[in-house]
Amino acid sequence: MGHVFGATFAAWFLAVAALSQRTSPVKQLPTVTFTYDFPGSNPDHYFISIADDGSASYDSTGKLTAQSDGDDLFRMDFKVTDGTRARIFALARKADYFAGNVDSGKKLATMGTKTLAYRDGQRSTKATYNYSSRPPVQELTQLLQGMALTLEFGRRLEYEYRYQKLALDEELKEMEGESDRGRLEELGAVTAILKKIEMDTSLVNIARVRAQRLLAKVQSSHSGLEPEK
Repeated sequence: MGHVFGATFAAWFLAVAALSQRTSPVKQLPTVTFTYDFPGSNPDHYFISIADDGSASYDSTGKLTAQSDGDDLFRMDFKVTDGTRARIFALARKADYFAGNVDSGKKLATMGTKTLAYRDGQRSTKATYNYSSRPPVQELTQLLQGMALTLEFGRRLEYEYRYQKLALDEELKEMEGESDRGRLEELGAVTAILKKIEMDTSLVNIARVRAQRLLAKVQSSHSGLEPEK
């Protein structure tokens, strides 16, 4: 009888434990998101999400070519570097996690509707603005817009590599220019397509050289060294 009771109790205990695991709330990783909407621009909408473990995603709608009938949807999952992840969450903290109003309130030309949001297990805050005069918000906006710019270059390079290889050199030239001006962030996220271009001997040499120079910048950013000119 004791054995039966013991077995029954053990089965009950395991069932309760399993149910508890299924019903326990999933821990919310601290996450920063950035939404940008600007009708008439390309892309006219994008959304970036960065979690505190470095996992990130990017969604956008925009035209890949002038001949596109409508918006081409794009999604990419990637990993941000530890330095960028730490910088993003430090800036979110300095900006009081976007609680309250962050817009400058000045009558300025429309620069696109932006929304920064923060969420963890204890709080969920967000702020929408056209332009903010708060330094942490300005820096974070520039960083995330630079990230989007990098990912859109990668998106177009993937398309051109498959369908319009003759357009690659001009695209890479523009990308190099933006990189030289310090406007690109997380260049490592598009390493795969840059390596494809660098290794493809069927492409014009200058396109391969441009890809190689951009890859050198990725490498130098990881090592902390300046790339050779």
